[in-house]
Amino acid sequence: MPKACDLKKGNVVEINDEAYIVKDIDVRSPSARGAVTLYKVRFNNIRTKQKYEETYKGNDMLNEVALMKRSVQYLYPDGALHVFMDSQEYSQYMIETDAIQDELVWITDEMEGLVGLIIDDNMVAVEIPISLVFEIMETAPGIKGASATARTKPATLSNGVEIQIPEYLEPGEMVKVNTETKKFMSRA
Repeated sequence: MPKACDLKKGNVVEINDEAYIVKDIDVRSPSARGAVTLYKVRFNNIRTKQKYEETYKGNDMLNEVALMKRSVQYLYPDGALHVFMDSQEYSQYMIETDAIQDELVWITDEMEGLVGLIIDDNMVAVEIPISLVFEIMETAPGIKGASATARTKPATLSNGVEIQIPEYLEPGEMVKVNTETKKFMSRA
């Protein structure tokens, strides 16, 4: 049973006998003495896809849902569905685009290293690695003499995501990106 302060994006919890997946967490720390940190959590119902929002105190307990985590590989899109394959058993799972909308920008064809969350033989969500490597496709030319701690410039990655990178990087270079914050981490 996780505490509200331990929740992470992608966790699945039980609320009113229904399974909900955590989509976003907004942490608020009031400045008054004795005030507790509040966690505003946005959920999606796994079965009905309805959105649900609730605010919790840090030590409020939530019920965890029994689910399996399996290593999966992305295969291909199939209309409004996406097909994944279990890396050990080679069984296939289909999941709707709406359920993995936030993760789709990071997923590439035949991508491995993904974790599928499975409830009753149905994939309900996909966990992607915290950091991934992409090529810089478009950005302004690098500036000679720009230091590593200097200003940033916008760049478009090979998956179409736009991030801020240091001025000294050039198109064609590989960079490591944090998938949760969409921020540059380092050269790859």
